[in-house]
Amino acid sequence: MLKGNHKLRPLKHLISFDKLLSKYDVLSKGDDQVAARAKEVLKAQEPYPELREGFWDTSLLAKYKDVIDLVLQDSFSPILSENEIKVASFPYFDFFFASSKRFQQIVKDAGEGFEPQIRNQEEGVDYIMGCTVILKYHYGFNLDFSRPYFYDIPDANGVMRHYRILYNADFIEILPTENSKKITQEDVDELLENPNDLNLWMDKIPPDSFISKGFVISNMFDVTVEHSISEIKSELIASDKRGSDNFMINLQETFKSFFRSPGIQVGFVTYNAKKDQFEPVYGKGMGSFILNGEDAKICNNALCQYSYGKLIKESTYFAISDVDKNYEKSGGMDPYKGLKEQGIKSAILAPIAFEGELLGVLELVSPKKNALNGVNARKLDDVMPFIVSAVVRSKVEEENLIDAIIQNECTSVHSSVYWKFQEEAKYFIKDQLEGKQPFFKEIVFKDVYPLYGQIDIKDSSKARNKAIQRDLMIQLARINEVLNKAFEKKQLPIYEELIFRVNNHLESIKEMLYTNSEQAIFDFVKEEIIPVFSHLKKTEPEIAQHVLEYESKIDMGTESYYDHRKNYDESVTLINKKLASVIDRRQEQAQNMYPHYFERYKTDGVEHNMYIGESISGKENFNTLYLNNLRLWQLQVMCEMENTHYALKPELPVPLDATSLILVYNTSLSIRFRMDEKQFDVDGTYNARYEIIKKRIDKSYIKGTNERLTQAGKIAIVYSQKKDELEYLRYIKFLKSKGCFTDNIEIVELEGLQGVSGLKAIRAEIVYRTDKESEKTFTYEDLMDTLKN
Repeated sequence: MLKGNHKLRPLKHLISFDKLLSKYDVLSKGDDQVAARAKEVLKAQEPYPELREGFWDTSLLAKYKDVIDLVLQDSFSPILSENEIKVASFPYFDFFFASSKRFQQIVKDAGEGFEPQIRNQEEGVDYIMGCTVILKYHYGFNLDFSRPYFYDIPDANGVMRHYRILYNADFIEILPTENSKKITQEDVDELLENPNDLNLWMDKIPPDSFISKGFVISNMFDVTVEHSISEIKSELIASDKRGSDNFMINLQETFKSFFRSPGIQVGFVTYNAKKDQFEPVYGKGMGSFILNGEDAKICNNALCQYSYGKLIKESTYFAISDVDKNYEKSGGMDPYKGLKEQGIKSAILAPIAFEGELLGVLELVSPKKNALNGVNARKLDDVMPFIVSAVVRSKVEEENLIDAIIQNECTSVHSSVYWKFQEEAKYFIKDQLEGKQPFFKEIVFKDVYPLYGQIDIKDSSKARNKAIQRDLMIQLARINEVLNKAFEKKQLPIYEELIFRVNNHLESIKEMLYTNSEQAIFDFVKEEIIPVFSHLKKTEPEIAQHVLEYESKIDMGTESYYDHRKNYDESVTLINKKLASVIDRRQEQAQNMYPHYFERYKTDGVEHNMYIGESISGKENFNTLYLNNLRLWQLQVMCEMENTHYALKPELPVPLDATSLILVYNTSLSIRFRMDEKQFDVDGTYNARYEIIKKRIDKSYIKGTNERLTQAGKIAIVYSQKKDELEYLRYIKFLKSKGCFTDNIEIVELEGLQGVSGLKAIRAEIVYRTDKESEKTFTYEDLMDTLKN
């Protein structure tokens, strides 16, 4: 008996050489050597008619071995026997009754007792594959059932080698038995709808309902190299192609060839496990037929219960060979509804999973019914590893990209110095691979020149305190109104006592808001007022409406009145956003002049640090020309930021003023990246003097006066060397010719700061342009008068 013949199969194999001998019948009618050879074969077979008629008993193969060898001699040429890998067998059976010498040697090298087994032969699949052969070759339904088969056979060294099987079915025919049934298109549609329902397939095409009479010749090819390349591709598949113009076009063409169907389209969707929803893959040409244009879909809404189980729970293919039919059966549910709306007639949804985690879904769709189905979905088994690898790689790259964005937005690692971090990271990896204790060395840039500038919101603390004061006074006044209503209703002394305390708080902040006033009032309201108001809402319906009106004005985030403070905060946020956008945009241009480190951060205004030097650029030779250029650039940009602010001022909820300051430091220094703080700082005790000046300079006064250095409408340039004074006076004169400054230029000496003395400053009055077309300009005082009017 055939090995494995105890299984139920739709085809019963009858060993016969009739079709091969029929070829010799035709060849024997000639009078050449070929005819003579054909006659010799026919004469040898003639005494054994059962070789044509066929037999079931495989033991007869040994009885007729000599005759069979003669019949198969031309098919198994002795000359090619040591090169060709070939066997005579039955389709999808690991049973051979003739083989080439090379195949015999391959099996021998695998070791004693080794028996080749066809890969991809899952339980039940062999029955269904037999049915698809019958449907095509007997019933005439043209189903695409082809898929590669392989033998995995170790060689003499134990190295696994892979052989692809190609069947020559010229010498086999399929014959129906009395058990065969009539098959209609409706039956085929039902089978394609249920590719895994073995009982259904056995009902339509019962076991042993057909006979395969004959044999096949299996030609095998060593594809170990190709297989290995595929394995490598699976792990080292090319980078994410979402930015490529042709990626989706090429992928779509590949799947059209793969399924031999011209109308196939491809889509992708990612799976968010936390939210249990599908989300789009962002990239050129990428779309999703599940989402159908939506930004996201909860999986329970995007899928029916059965498809949800297949894709999400089981991570197995979900094939729809007839979308219209399923749409009607489901009562118009998704995913059938969405697919039908897009003109899709059949589809395969293939889960992309890695290590048990669903990453997304590959969507294959066709405008043709049955073009995609549960049978040809099996073809994806051989390409999904590559797709999974690509998605895994894409996910890693996306995470890296997110990290890069976070780094760019949230830390001080600027692009100009990123090369140094990459260099140190390589050393870190090298030490790790060599088994050493890796550590990320501190990064230091020596001999760099600092530049510092700020545009600060003038009297920001006073403006903030004034906003807080106004909100507290309004809140206390509203509380007083509710308490007075309650006291009018019921003359409880406790209400009168609370009113007294509210008035005391009002009086205490009427003139000035002290440091502890805000917290004291907040605690009073929370501990004393809110419990009383809660009681009033429950017991006094008339007062409850007033309490609710008061509560409607309370901000949930601050748990207090947030009106004037909100206006102040919005004004500061808008100013910072506008000013930061100006310097960020201009910085991109400045980097092209000469690479330098840049950082800016928002406080009550916008501050920026820059460092320039050869150690930062890494390659380009440094000259003080580039420092002078950057100083002039900084001064120009500060003028532009000032103009941006005062153009914005009329639109602000709170019309805040701003002051500008530049610190000139003529000595080079070293900066070090502090790993714990994730930012650069000056390195060394001597260099710390620069940081002290930077932190204290904006609070300095003109020597011998009570006048602050920084004033609205002017840029203050602080320096200590005479040559710096001359340099900046040249820049101001140049920019004055370009309409940036007035003639109002003054040089002042500053009061000594703690630990720092001898500083001077240039104060230059800015020209503000309010009408670019007419080039109309104003000084600060003119502009303020204009805005007031």
